[in-house]
Amino acid sequence: MPLSVIIYNIFLGLFRIGTAVGSLFNPKIKKWVVGRRQIFDKLQATIPSHAKIIWMHCASVGEFEQGRPIIERLKTLYPEYKILLTFFSPSGYEATQNYKGADWIFYMPLDGSIRSKRFLEIIQPRLVIFVKYEFWFYYLKKIKYRNIPLILVSAIFTDKMSFFKWYGQLQRKMLTRFDQVFVQNENSKKLLDAIGLSAITTVAGDTRFDRVLEIASKWEPLPKIDFFIGDCKTIVAGSTWPEDEELLCNYLSGHKENSIKLILAPHEIDEKHLEGLRKLFPAAVFYSEFTEDPNVQSKANCLIIDNIGMLSRLYKYGTINYVGGGLRQSGIHNLLEAAVYGKPVLFGPVYKKYAEAIALIEMNGSKSFAEAREFETLANQLLEHETIAFDMGKQAAQYVTAQAGATKVITGYIQENLLFTN
Repeated sequence: MPLSVIIYNIFLGLFRIGTAVGSLFNPKIKKWVVGRRQIFDKLQATIPSHAKIIWMHCASVGEFEQGRPIIERLKTLYPEYKILLTFFSPSGYEATQNYKGADWIFYMPLDGSIRSKRFLEIIQPRLVIFVKYEFWFYYLKKIKYRNIPLILVSAIFTDKMSFFKWYGQLQRKMLTRFDQVFVQNENSKKLLDAIGLSAITTVAGDTRFDRVLEIASKWEPLPKIDFFIGDCKTIVAGSTWPEDEELLCNYLSGHKENSIKLILAPHEIDEKHLEGLRKLFPAAVFYSEFTEDPNVQSKANCLIIDNIGMLSRLYKYGTINYVGGGLRQSGIHNLLEAAVYGKPVLFGPVYKKYAEAIALIEMNGSKSFAEAREFETLANQLLEHETIAFDMGKQAAQYVTAQAGATKVITGYIQENLLFTN
Protein backbone atom coordinates (compact mmCIF):
# COMPACT_ATOMS: atom_id res chain seq x y z
CA MET A 1 0.00 0.00 0.00
CA PRO A 2 1.49 3.39 -0.97
CA LEU A 3 2.52 5.67 1.87
CA SER A 4 0.06 8.34 0.75
CA VAL A 5 -2.84 5.89 1.14
CA ILE A 6 -1.59 4.83 4.57
CA ILE A 7 -1.51 8.49 5.62
CA TYR A 8 -5.01 8.95 4.21
CA ASN A 9 -6.28 5.99 6.26
CA ILE A 10 -4.66 7.43 9.37
CA PHE A 11 -6.44 10.72 8.65
CA LEU A 12 -9.78 8.91 8.37
CA GLY A 13 -9.18 7.12 11.67
CA LEU A 14 -8.20 10.30 13.47
CA PHE A 15 -11.19 12.08 11.95
CA ARG A 16 -13.57 9.46 13.33
CA ILE A 17 -12.02 9.71 16.79
CA GLY A 18 -12.10 13.50 16.62
CA THR A 19 -15.76 13.64 15.68
CA ALA A 20 -16.68 11.14 18.41
CA VAL A 21 -14.96 13.27 21.03
CA GLY A 22 -16.11 16.56 19.52
CA SER A 23 -19.74 15.43 19.50
CA LEU A 24 -19.69 15.50 23.30
CA PHE A 25 -19.10 19.26 23.26
CA ASN A 26 -20.19 20.66 19.89
CA PRO A 27 -23.86 20.44 18.76
CA LYS A 28 -22.96 20.62 15.05
CA ILE A 29 -20.46 17.76 15.32
CA LYS A 30 -23.03 15.79 17.31
CA LYS A 31 -25.49 16.15 14.42
CA TRP A 32 -22.76 14.91 12.06
CA VAL A 33 -22.24 11.79 14.19
CA VAL A 34 -25.88 11.06 15.03
CA GLY A 35 -26.96 11.54 11.42
CA ARG A 36 -24.70 8.70 10.32
CA ARG A 37 -25.78 6.15 12.89
CA GLN A 38 -27.20 3.03 11.25
CA ILE A 39 -26.88 4.83 7.93
CA PHE A 40 -26.60 1.63 5.90
CA ASP A 41 -29.71 0.14 7.50
CA LYS A 42 -31.60 3.32 6.68
CA LEU A 43 -30.37 3.31 3.10
CA GLN A 44 -31.23 -0.35 2.61
CA ALA A 45 -34.71 0.17 3.99
CA THR A 46 -35.34 3.21 1.79
CA ILE A 47 -33.64 2.67 -1.58
CA PRO A 48 -35.37 0.12 -3.86
CA SER A 49 -32.94 -2.32 -5.44
CA HIS A 50 -34.44 -1.79 -8.91
CA ALA A 51 -34.33 2.04 -8.89
CA LYS A 52 -32.40 3.88 -11.60
CA ILE A 53 -30.43 6.40 -9.58
CA ILE A 54 -28.43 9.54 -10.24
CA TRP A 55 -26.33 10.26 -7.17
CA MET A 56 -25.21 13.82 -6.45
CA HIS A 57 -22.93 14.57 -3.52
CA CYS A 58 -22.36 18.03 -2.03
CA ALA A 59 -20.28 19.14 0.92
CA SER A 60 -22.82 21.64 2.24
CA VAL A 61 -25.59 24.04 1.29
CA GLY A 62 -23.37 26.27 -0.86
CA GLU A 63 -22.39 23.36 -3.08
CA PHE A 64 -26.02 22.27 -3.21
CA GLU A 65 -26.94 25.62 -4.74
CA GLN A 66 -24.41 24.83 -7.47
CA GLY A 67 -25.73 21.33 -7.98
CA ARG A 68 -29.41 22.19 -7.82
CA PRO A 69 -29.79 23.54 -11.40
CA ILE A 70 -28.26 20.30 -12.71
CA ILE A 71 -30.61 18.15 -10.64
CA GLU A 72 -33.63 20.01 -11.91
CA ARG A 73 -32.51 19.89 -15.53
CA LEU A 74 -31.80 16.15 -15.31
CA LYS A 75 -35.20 15.55 -13.72
CA THR A 76 -36.75 17.14 -16.79
CA LEU A 77 -34.57 15.24 -19.27
CA TYR A 78 -34.76 11.86 -17.51
CA PRO A 79 -37.97 11.70 -15.43
CA GLU A 80 -37.63 7.93 -15.04
CA TYR A 81 -34.48 8.40 -12.92
CA LYS A 82 -34.44 8.98 -9.18
CA ILE A 83 -32.18 11.53 -7.52
CA LEU A 84 -30.18 10.61 -4.42
CA LEU A 85 -28.68 13.69 -2.79
CA THR A 86 -26.03 13.31 -0.08
CA PHE A 87 -24.21 15.77 2.14
CA PHE A 88 -21.08 15.79 4.22
CA SER A 89 -22.19 18.55 6.61
CA PRO A 90 -25.27 18.87 8.84
CA SER A 91 -25.97 22.40 7.57
CA GLY A 92 -26.44 21.16 4.01
CA TYR A 93 -28.47 18.15 5.08
CA GLU A 94 -30.81 20.15 7.33
CA ALA A 95 -31.31 23.02 4.90
CA THR A 96 -32.58 20.71 2.16
CA GLN A 97 -35.07 18.53 4.04
CA ASN A 98 -37.99 20.19 2.27
CA TYR A 99 -36.36 20.11 -1.16
CA LYS A 100 -38.63 18.24 -3.58
CA GLY A 101 -36.14 17.92 -6.44
CA ALA A 102 -34.40 14.95 -4.80
CA ASP A 103 -36.13 11.64 -4.15
CA TRP A 104 -33.90 10.84 -1.18
CA ILE A 105 -31.60 12.98 0.96
CA PHE A 106 -29.00 11.37 3.22
CA TYR A 107 -25.71 11.97 4.92
CA MET A 108 -22.80 10.47 3.03
CA PRO A 109 -21.10 7.75 5.10
CA LEU A 110 -17.50 8.59 5.93
CA ASP A 111 -15.00 7.38 3.34
CA GLY A 112 -13.32 4.00 3.69
CA SER A 113 -12.78 0.87 1.64
CA ILE A 114 -15.58 -1.19 3.23
CA ARG A 115 -18.01 1.69 3.75
CA SER A 116 -17.75 3.00 0.19
CA LYS A 117 -18.18 -0.48 -1.26
CA ARG A 118 -21.28 -1.14 0.83
CA PHE A 119 -22.78 2.24 -0.02
CA LEU A 120 -22.40 1.65 -3.76
CA GLU A 121 -23.80 -1.88 -3.48
CA ILE A 122 -26.96 -0.48 -1.90
CA ILE A 123 -27.62 2.47 -4.20
CA GLN A 124 -26.11 1.15 -7.48
CA PRO A 125 -26.04 4.55 -9.20
CA ARG A 126 -26.10 4.94 -13.00
CA LEU A 127 -24.38 8.34 -12.82
CA VAL A 128 -22.42 10.08 -10.02
CA ILE A 129 -21.97 13.85 -9.79
CA PHE A 130 -19.66 15.42 -7.21
CA VAL A 131 -19.85 19.17 -6.70
CA LYS A 132 -16.87 21.53 -6.49
CA TYR A 133 -14.48 20.34 -3.77
CA GLU A 134 -15.49 16.81 -2.81
CA PHE A 135 -12.60 14.33 -3.18
CA TRP A 136 -12.85 11.03 -1.29
CA PHE A 137 -10.25 8.44 -2.27
CA TYR A 138 -12.16 5.20 -1.73
CA TYR A 139 -15.45 6.41 -3.13
CA LEU A 140 -13.76 7.63 -6.29
CA LYS A 141 -11.76 4.41 -6.59
CA LYS A 142 -14.79 2.12 -6.19
CA ILE A 143 -16.90 4.20 -8.59
CA LYS A 144 -14.17 3.99 -11.21
CA TYR A 145 -13.71 0.23 -10.75
CA ARG A 146 -17.44 -0.29 -11.24
CA ASN A 147 -17.35 1.74 -14.49
CA ILE A 148 -19.99 4.13 -13.21
CA PRO A 149 -19.90 7.48 -15.09
CA LEU A 150 -18.45 10.10 -12.73
CA ILE A 151 -18.24 13.86 -13.23
CA LEU A 152 -17.10 16.81 -11.13
CA VAL A 153 -18.98 20.10 -11.62
CA SER A 154 -18.40 23.77 -10.75
CA ALA A 155 -14.85 22.95 -9.68
CA ILE A 156 -12.30 25.67 -9.14
CA PHE A 157 -8.57 25.21 -8.59
CA THR A 158 -5.68 27.42 -7.50
CA ASP A 159 -1.96 26.73 -7.60
CA LYS A 160 -1.88 26.64 -3.79
CA MET A 161 -3.86 23.40 -3.68
CA SER A 162 -2.15 20.09 -2.95
CA PHE A 163 -3.00 18.74 -6.43
CA PHE A 164 -0.19 20.89 -7.81
CA LYS A 165 2.45 20.28 -5.13
CA TRP A 166 5.19 17.66 -4.98
CA TYR A 167 3.31 15.87 -2.19
CA GLY A 168 -0.02 15.80 -4.05
CA GLN A 169 0.30 12.45 -5.82
CA LEU A 170 -2.76 10.95 -4.11
CA GLN A 171 -4.85 14.02 -4.83
CA ARG A 172 -3.83 13.93 -8.51
CA LYS A 173 -4.75 10.26 -8.62
CA MET A 174 -8.22 11.10 -7.34
CA LEU A 175 -8.74 13.58 -10.16
CA THR A 176 -7.97 10.90 -12.76
CA ARG A 177 -10.97 8.90 -11.53
CA PHE A 178 -13.38 11.40 -13.05
CA ASP A 179 -14.65 10.95 -16.57
CA GLN A 180 -15.01 14.71 -16.92
CA VAL A 181 -14.14 17.71 -14.77
CA PHE A 182 -16.15 20.87 -15.38
CA VAL A 183 -14.28 23.89 -14.06
CA GLN A 184 -15.42 27.44 -13.48
CA ASN A 185 -12.62 29.32 -15.21
CA GLU A 186 -9.69 29.20 -17.62
CA ASN A 187 -7.08 29.37 -14.87
CA SER A 188 -8.42 26.15 -13.35
CA LYS A 189 -8.23 24.45 -16.74
CA LYS A 190 -4.62 25.59 -17.26
CA LEU A 191 -3.65 24.09 -13.91
CA LEU A 192 -5.28 20.75 -14.77
CA ASP A 193 -3.81 20.81 -18.27
CA ALA A 194 -0.36 21.16 -16.71
CA ILE A 195 -0.77 17.87 -14.80
CA GLY A 196 -1.97 15.97 -17.85
CA LEU A 197 -5.75 16.25 -17.46
CA SER A 198 -6.60 18.39 -20.49
CA ALA A 199 -8.56 15.55 -22.13
CA ILE A 200 -11.10 15.42 -19.31
CA THR A 201 -11.30 19.12 -18.44
CA THR A 202 -13.94 21.55 -19.74
CA VAL A 203 -14.55 25.17 -18.82
CA ALA A 204 -18.29 25.33 -18.16
CA GLY A 205 -18.57 28.20 -15.69
CA ASP A 206 -20.37 28.33 -12.37
CA THR A 207 -23.89 26.88 -12.16
CA ARG A 208 -24.76 29.34 -9.38
CA PHE A 209 -25.36 31.98 -12.06
CA ASP A 210 -28.05 29.80 -13.60
CA ARG A 211 -29.56 29.24 -10.18
CA VAL A 212 -29.85 32.90 -9.18
CA LEU A 213 -31.22 33.86 -12.59
CA GLU A 214 -33.90 31.20 -12.22
CA ILE A 215 -34.79 32.48 -8.74
CA ALA A 216 -35.03 36.05 -10.04
CA SER A 217 -37.23 34.99 -12.95
CA LYS A 218 -39.71 33.40 -10.52
CA TRP A 219 -39.65 36.20 -7.97
CA GLU A 220 -42.88 36.89 -6.11
CA PRO A 221 -43.52 39.81 -3.73
CA LEU A 222 -43.59 39.46 0.04
CA PRO A 223 -46.53 41.55 1.32
CA LYS A 224 -45.10 42.03 4.81
CA ILE A 225 -41.86 43.36 3.36
CA ASP A 226 -43.70 45.77 1.06
CA PHE A 227 -45.68 47.04 4.02
CA PHE A 228 -42.62 47.44 6.27
CA ILE A 229 -40.64 49.39 3.67
CA GLY A 230 -43.39 51.71 2.51
CA ASP A 231 -41.73 54.51 0.53
CA CYS A 232 -38.38 54.36 2.36
CA LYS A 233 -35.02 53.65 0.86
CA THR A 234 -33.79 50.32 2.16
CA ILE A 235 -30.63 48.38 2.91
CA VAL A 236 -31.06 44.61 2.69
CA ALA A 237 -28.25 42.91 4.61
CA GLY A 238 -27.92 39.16 4.12
CA SER A 239 -25.87 36.43 5.79
CA THR A 240 -24.60 38.82 8.44
CA TRP A 241 -22.31 38.05 11.36
CA PRO A 242 -21.91 40.05 14.60
CA GLU A 243 -19.24 42.27 13.02
CA ASP A 244 -21.58 43.19 10.17
CA GLU A 245 -24.50 43.74 12.53
CA GLU A 246 -22.58 46.11 14.77
CA LEU A 247 -21.46 48.15 11.77
CA LEU A 248 -25.02 48.34 10.40
CA CYS A 249 -26.42 49.26 13.83
CA ASN A 250 -23.99 52.16 14.15
CA TYR A 251 -24.85 53.33 10.64
CA LEU A 252 -28.59 53.17 11.28
CA SER A 253 -28.31 55.04 14.57
CA GLY A 254 -26.68 57.95 12.76
CA HIS A 255 -29.79 58.63 10.68
CA LYS A 256 -33.10 60.22 11.49
CA GLU A 257 -35.85 57.84 12.52
CA ASN A 258 -37.26 56.02 9.49
CA SER A 259 -35.19 58.01 6.97
CA ILE A 260 -33.99 54.59 5.82
CA LYS A 261 -35.02 51.01 6.59
CA LEU A 262 -32.81 48.02 7.31
CA ILE A 263 -33.81 44.44 6.60
CA LEU A 264 -31.39 42.14 8.37
CA ALA A 265 -31.13 38.42 7.56
CA PRO A 266 -28.45 37.00 9.91
CA HIS A 267 -26.40 33.96 9.00
CA GLU A 268 -27.19 32.31 12.34
CA ILE A 269 -30.73 32.34 13.73
CA ASP A 270 -30.27 30.35 16.91
CA GLU A 271 -31.99 31.66 20.01
CA LYS A 272 -28.82 33.09 21.56
CA HIS A 273 -27.94 35.13 18.49
CA LEU A 274 -31.47 36.43 18.01
CA GLU A 275 -31.58 37.58 21.63
CA GLY A 276 -28.33 39.43 21.02
CA LEU A 277 -29.92 41.16 18.04
CA ARG A 278 -32.87 42.24 20.20
CA LYS A 279 -30.42 44.07 22.46
CA LEU A 280 -28.40 45.52 19.57
CA PHE A 281 -31.50 46.74 17.71
CA PRO A 282 -34.00 47.53 20.51
CA ALA A 283 -36.42 49.26 18.11
CA ALA A 284 -36.39 46.38 15.61
CA VAL A 285 -39.24 44.03 14.88
CA PHE A 286 -38.84 40.34 14.09
CA TYR A 287 -40.42 38.93 10.94
CA SER A 288 -42.17 36.14 12.86
CA GLU A 289 -43.81 38.78 15.10
CA PHE A 290 -44.49 41.37 12.43
CA THR A 291 -48.06 42.43 11.69
CA GLU A 292 -49.22 45.02 9.19
CA ASP A 293 -49.82 47.59 11.89
CA PRO A 294 -49.25 51.25 10.88
CA ASN A 295 -47.74 51.96 14.31
CA VAL A 296 -45.12 49.29 13.78
CA GLN A 297 -44.40 50.53 10.28
CA SER A 298 -43.87 54.09 11.47
CA LYS A 299 -41.71 53.27 14.49
CA ALA A 300 -39.53 50.32 13.46
CA ASN A 301 -36.62 51.03 11.14
CA CYS A 302 -35.16 47.50 11.27
CA LEU A 303 -36.81 44.21 10.39
CA ILE A 304 -34.94 41.09 11.51
CA ILE A 305 -35.57 37.95 9.47
CA ASP A 306 -35.70 35.03 11.91
CA ASN A 307 -36.20 32.24 9.38
CA ILE A 308 -34.30 30.45 6.62
CA GLY A 309 -35.18 30.59 2.94
CA MET A 310 -36.33 34.16 2.26
CA LEU A 311 -33.03 35.89 1.58
CA SER A 312 -32.86 35.36 -2.18
CA ARG A 313 -36.25 37.10 -2.53
CA LEU A 314 -35.43 39.88 -0.07
CA TYR A 315 -32.56 41.29 -2.12
CA LYS A 316 -35.07 42.51 -4.71
CA TYR A 317 -36.20 45.11 -2.15
CA GLY A 318 -32.84 46.70 -1.51
CA THR A 319 -31.89 50.18 -2.60
CA ILE A 320 -28.51 48.84 -1.54
CA ASN A 321 -27.70 45.21 -0.85
CA TYR A 322 -25.12 44.29 1.78
CA VAL A 323 -23.58 40.81 1.85
CA GLY A 324 -22.09 39.71 5.16
CA GLY A 325 -18.95 37.80 6.02
CA GLY A 326 -16.41 40.22 4.58
CA LEU A 327 -15.40 41.51 8.01
CA ARG A 328 -14.16 38.11 9.19
CA GLN A 329 -11.49 35.75 7.96
CA SER A 330 -13.93 33.23 6.46
CA GLY A 331 -14.95 35.80 3.83
CA ILE A 332 -18.11 36.96 2.11
CA HIS A 333 -21.20 34.90 1.41
CA ASN A 334 -23.15 34.56 -1.85
CA LEU A 335 -22.93 37.82 -3.82
CA LEU A 336 -24.84 36.56 -6.83
CA GLU A 337 -28.18 36.38 -5.03
CA ALA A 338 -27.78 40.09 -4.27
CA ALA A 339 -26.40 41.19 -7.65
CA VAL A 340 -28.93 39.45 -9.90
CA TYR A 341 -31.68 41.99 -9.18
CA GLY A 342 -29.67 44.90 -10.54
CA LYS A 343 -28.92 46.50 -7.18
CA PRO A 344 -25.53 47.84 -6.00
CA VAL A 345 -23.79 45.43 -3.61
CA LEU A 346 -21.48 46.35 -0.71
CA PHE A 347 -19.26 44.01 1.31
CA GLY A 348 -16.24 44.00 3.59
CA PRO A 349 -12.55 43.62 2.70
CA VAL A 350 -12.20 39.82 2.86
CA TYR A 351 -13.23 38.89 -0.67
CA LYS A 352 -10.03 38.20 -2.67
CA LYS A 353 -10.62 34.44 -3.02
CA TYR A 354 -14.00 34.98 -4.68
CA ALA A 355 -13.76 35.51 -8.44
CA GLU A 356 -17.25 36.98 -8.69
CA ALA A 357 -16.41 39.64 -6.08
CA ILE A 358 -13.30 40.70 -7.97
CA ALA A 359 -15.20 40.78 -11.28
CA LEU A 360 -18.10 42.78 -9.83
CA ILE A 361 -15.71 45.37 -8.41
CA GLU A 362 -13.88 45.63 -11.74
CA MET A 363 -17.21 46.20 -13.52
CA ASN A 364 -18.33 48.73 -10.89
CA GLY A 365 -21.27 46.55 -9.93
CA SER A 366 -20.06 46.25 -6.34
CA LYS A 367 -17.90 48.09 -3.84
CA SER A 368 -15.80 46.82 -0.97
CA PHE A 369 -15.02 48.87 2.11
CA ALA A 370 -12.15 48.56 4.56
CA GLU A 371 -13.71 50.16 7.64
CA ALA A 372 -16.90 51.72 8.99
CA ARG A 373 -16.26 55.28 7.79
CA GLU A 374 -15.74 54.08 4.22
CA PHE A 375 -18.95 52.04 4.38
CA GLU A 376 -20.85 55.09 5.60
CA THR A 377 -19.54 57.18 2.70
CA LEU A 378 -20.45 54.54 0.11
CA ALA A 379 -23.90 53.88 1.56
CA ASN A 380 -24.74 57.58 1.80
CA GLN A 381 -23.66 58.15 -1.78
CA LEU A 382 -25.79 55.31 -3.12
CA LEU A 383 -28.83 56.20 -1.06
CA GLU A 384 -28.68 59.88 -1.97
CA HIS A 385 -27.84 59.59 -5.69
CA GLU A 386 -30.27 57.39 -7.60
CA THR A 387 -28.34 57.62 -10.86
CA ILE A 388 -25.13 56.29 -9.29
CA ALA A 389 -27.03 53.44 -7.63
CA PHE A 390 -28.89 52.62 -10.86
CA ASP A 391 -25.72 52.50 -12.98
CA MET A 392 -23.92 50.35 -10.42
CA GLY A 393 -26.85 47.96 -10.15
CA LYS A 394 -27.12 47.69 -13.93
CA GLN A 395 -23.49 46.58 -14.13
CA ALA A 396 -24.09 43.97 -11.43
CA ALA A 397 -27.06 42.47 -13.28
CA GLN A 398 -25.24 42.45 -16.62
CA TYR A 399 -22.33 40.57 -15.08
CA VAL A 400 -24.60 37.83 -13.70
CA THR A 401 -26.51 37.45 -16.96
CA ALA A 402 -23.31 37.20 -19.00
CA GLN A 403 -22.06 34.25 -16.94
CA ALA A 404 -25.10 32.03 -17.43
CA GLY A 405 -25.01 28.67 -19.21
CA ALA A 406 -22.94 26.23 -17.14
CA THR A 407 -25.90 23.93 -16.50
CA LYS A 408 -26.56 23.62 -20.23
CA VAL A 409 -22.91 22.73 -20.93
CA ILE A 410 -22.85 20.02 -18.25
CA THR A 411 -26.19 18.41 -19.05
CA GLY A 412 -25.39 18.67 -22.76
CA TYR A 413 -22.26 16.61 -22.14
CA ILE A 414 -24.29 13.99 -20.29
CA GLN A 415 -26.75 13.76 -23.19
CA GLU A 416 -24.13 13.72 -25.93
CA ASN A 417 -22.08 11.03 -24.25
CA LEU A 418 -25.10 8.89 -23.36
CA LEU A 419 -23.72 8.34 -19.89
CA PHE A 420 -26.80 6.53 -18.69
CA THR A 421 -26.41 3.77 -21.26
CA ASN A 422 -22.74 3.02 -20.58
